[in-house]
Amino acid sequence: MKDDLEFDMEMAREYDKGIRRALPTYDALFRMVQSFLRANVKDSANVLVVGAGGGNEIVTFGKANPGWTFSGVDPSEDMLAVAIQKAKEEGIGEERVSIHTGTIEQVEFNEKFEAATCLLVLHFVETVEEKLSLLKTVKENLEPGAPFALVTMFGDQSKPEFDERMNLWKSIWLDLTDLTTEDVEAMEESVRGLSFISAVQIEELLEQAGFERVSQFFSTTLFGGWIAHTKK
Repeated sequence: MKDDLEFDMEMAREYDKGIRRALPTYDALFRMVQSFLRANVKDSANVLVVGAGGGNEIVTFGKANPGWTFSGVDPSEDMLAVAIQKAKEEGIGEERVSIHTGTIEQVEFNEKFEAATCLLVLHFVETVEEKLSLLKTVKENLEPGAPFALVTMFGDQSKPEFDERMNLWKSIWLDLTDLTTEDVEAMEESVRGLSFISAVQIEELLEQAGFERVSQFFSTTLFGGWIAHTKK
């Protein structure tokens, strides 16, 4: 198990490196999400983290907010093990972190949460119906008025505007790495296979799921971020 965990830690490190190239404002994004949560929860909040594998949300928010506890959900047991290991290394004890393997729809909680995040997950959820199910389940597990932060790739791939943003995304990879044009074009093909929906559709899904005060606060290349609250 130790060798497997070391392998997964290496994969997590590679992910951390890659996501900062794919999303150049990754660290600033986390600071903005943290500020949003801090403005809307108490010092002792319990935060639901959808897509917690790798542990970046738990570590980033946990270190700066010692009164927060976290319930992390992810389908990957291996990446959740990485999250626990990262949290341990940063001094975030097991009493502050509970981990649940599976999708959010598969997990039953014994409590409602004061806040939730779903960062860089929704574009991996294939259909619009499945995206709505995820958002509804998050809402059902939150206290009335709770803050929710959602970040995902977005856009209408049939629009020229999307192509311009994709071209910028590709240019960043070519500028900041040693990848060839062929490498980046192969990455583009893979990314275009993900489940993109427009900003308007995302906001409609959030409202259908039971969120209000929906507002886009973030956009960088292919990624967008929204903040919202459950209805009181």
